[in-house]
Amino acid sequence: MGGPDGGNGGSGGDVVLVGRVNQNTLLPLRFHTEFRAKRGGHGGPSNRTGRDAPDTLIDVPLGTIVREEDTDLVLGEVVADGEQLLIAKGGRGGRGNKSYLSNMNRAPRNADPGEAGEERWLRLDLKLLADVGLVGLPNAGKSTLLSKISAAKPKIADYPFTTLSPVLGMASFDDYDFVVADVPGIIEGASTGSGLGLDFLRHIERTRVLAHVIDASGLSGRDVTEDYETICRELRAFSEALASRPRVLVASKRDLAREDADPLPAIRAIAKRDDLELFEISAATGQGLKELVGRLASMLQTPRGEA
Repeated sequence: MGGPDGGNGGSGGDVVLVGRVNQNTLLPLRFHTEFRAKRGGHGGPSNRTGRDAPDTLIDVPLGTIVREEDTDLVLGEVVADGEQLLIAKGGRGGRGNKSYLSNMNRAPRNADPGEAGEERWLRLDLKLLADVGLVGLPNAGKSTLLSKISAAKPKIADYPFTTLSPVLGMASFDDYDFVVADVPGIIEGASTGSGLGLDFLRHIERTRVLAHVIDASGLSGRDVTEDYETICRELRAFSEALASRPRVLVASKRDLAREDADPLPAIRAIAKRDDLELFEISAATGQGLKELVGRLASMLQTPRGEA
């Protein structure tokens, strides 16, 4: 008899992605695929307003792209540490009967139950944020190189596709730090999904510089010119922009070079033909590593288009 005093309900929480620089994989989300924010608190008598629910925060690595599962519409991407991306809005809280008080209705008995929050299925894709991408056929020596110029510990073994997921390492030269990505090797047809092709290629789309690594030991008996052309063809087929990135050529495994079938002359001919800087290295002995890292750092500090 004292008049309406029902308070409003609190709003439901949002579901939000948060970029984290210390994460580099979406693997945890493969096993936890459904996230729900809590509902807001109920309004109460004496005009008590319900508490808004907290947001549900989901940590993701930088470079995460969010798409609608059904339409493939890109909702946004997370590229900075701490950046937040709203992916599902919480529902509005209901209105208590006090909200309906008016001169015409002095004792309202109606109330608004509020609104449901958004519900949607999304697909998350990751494109690594690396400065330098190591490209080359399987077993070209990319993983060993990364392990020597950074603190990264990729799996290393003498069989194809040892690297099954991207590995990032932080390299440094004269107090300048940059990120290098080692991802699964390209094979013929990678641009159309053969082998680990698309899983590989999408991770180097954002790199500013490519280091094209070729096995220069001669132990495999492969034609290094054809190996080089294979990589170039797949890069062009996937993205002309990617194929036109500044690039250096790296002749690896020089400590193992065969005297009777040394592929280095052919690699030098490629470098001269395509006007590429060539670095002859051995990750095992350290030959050429300092010079390579120094040049990569220099290219990254050069304004785009002038490297």
